[in-house]
Amino acid sequence: MEISQDTAVSFHYNLKLSDGEAVDSSEGQDPMIYLHGHGNLVPGLESALLGKKAGDVFDTTISAALGYGDRNDELVEAVPMDMFEGIEDLTPGMQFQINRPEGTQVITVAEIDGENVTIDGNHPLAGETLHFHIEVAEVREATQEELDHGHIHGPGCHHD
Repeated sequence: MEISQDTAVSFHYNLKLSDGEAVDSSEGQDPMIYLHGHGNLVPGLESALLGKKAGDVFDTTISAALGYGDRNDELVEAVPMDMFEGIEDLTPGMQFQINRPEGTQVITVAEIDGENVTIDGNHPLAGETLHFHIEVAEVREATQEELDHGHIHGPGCHHD
């Protein structure tokens, strides 16, 4: 069976950046599972998987625009330290979820300078070209319940 709209797909992957830095992998873990055609992966990776079958092994390069997007400098801002009141040992690299009018956003502490904290709302991989090595493990029809919920049920699912 080929990967197409509404198929349940599991795959193993290794993700590297253009400089060769390994940033993520499913090695030694359960494969990644997703419902194809429902926006559960970055667009470029979902496109690259379309038409593949169980057992297919391939490499694909995803541009920033089709990955986590280009960096947006407007998502970097300095805020007062007192916005982090009650958080001990605030350090660069820490991540927090904040509520904005547009919805929940993950921010990363980029820099601490006296009483100011520079936060970055970009995804950590924004602006990066992504280099994936993929091995498709399984392709099957999704169940009606999975289609209704918009995601696959299996290992790691919050319904299990």
